[in-house]
Amino acid sequence: METLCSQLYGADMNLDGIDVFVRVVQANGFAAAARQLGMPTSTVSAKISRLEERLGVTLIQRSTRHMHLTASGEAYFSACLAALNALDAGESQLAAGTAAPRGLFRLTAPSDLASAVIAPLCAQFLARYPETRIDLIVTNRRLDLIGEGVDLAVRVGMLQDSSLISRKYVMGDVGLWAAPAYLQKHGMPGDAEALAAHETIGFNFVPPSFRLTSADGRSLAIPAPRRVTTDDMQAVAAFAAQGLGIAFLPEVIARASNLVRVLPEFSAVQDFVYFVYPAQRHVTANVRAFIDLALGK
Repeated sequence: METLCSQLYGADMNLDGIDVFVRVVQANGFAAAARQLGMPTSTVSAKISRLEERLGVTLIQRSTRHMHLTASGEAYFSACLAALNALDAGESQLAAGTAAPRGLFRLTAPSDLASAVIAPLCAQFLARYPETRIDLIVTNRRLDLIGEGVDLAVRVGMLQDSSLISRKYVMGDVGLWAAPAYLQKHGMPGDAEALAAHETIGFNFVPPSFRLTSADGRSLAIPAPRRVTTDDMQAVAAFAAQGLGIAFLPEVIARASNLVRVLPEFSAVQDFVYFVYPAQRHVTANVRAFIDLALGK
């Protein structure tokens, strides 16, 4: 085995006939392998014979109707298969890294992010890569990405499925916001202590331990909501616009709802939105390009 592997992996490595040998074993016959390879059976047989001559061992014992691997053939087949898989992986990785995005790109996002954040990114993506098409599935349901053929998901909250890969997406500054009508009625809180007397709108994906901070190092906890909570950021903004309380929101969503910043010296970097895609050998060009675009690369 050591000699066989050294000839396969060593400096004098010769791959001629190896792919044919692997196909013969996988097809369980010379004729079947010849049909799959699109070459005469005699050519397949000759390539195996030359490979055995070069290695100095018999890999396959033939009879009129049957063939079976020798012990050396079994060991060599395992080594060849691993080597060809490694070569295929390397070629796929190079292709994924150099290929331009094209074709259908399917992604899903919750409704609170789809219109304000993801749709503008999709427009930029289509403009940058004219050979692509986009199917944006807007739903708060967590789709089975592999089963439903989805390339990329935008999700709020921590990743729980270990079969998926996640990349954190920082949309920008987040802080406290309220409708002008609410502030006219209840007043603008001047400090953290005054904030405690106000009604807040709860967003279910923000952990209780989350804090806003100021440039001088002060920390601000968001008061627990007393009446309204939701799992949708657009709903948080809509509740705030209706004057139901002060909301914790990303700036891009708050400004779209004509809200006013509250205690602007306190802010945080949003870190609860993720790009999620199936674990696979290589990330597709479409997925890589879309994430890079969103991250400003």
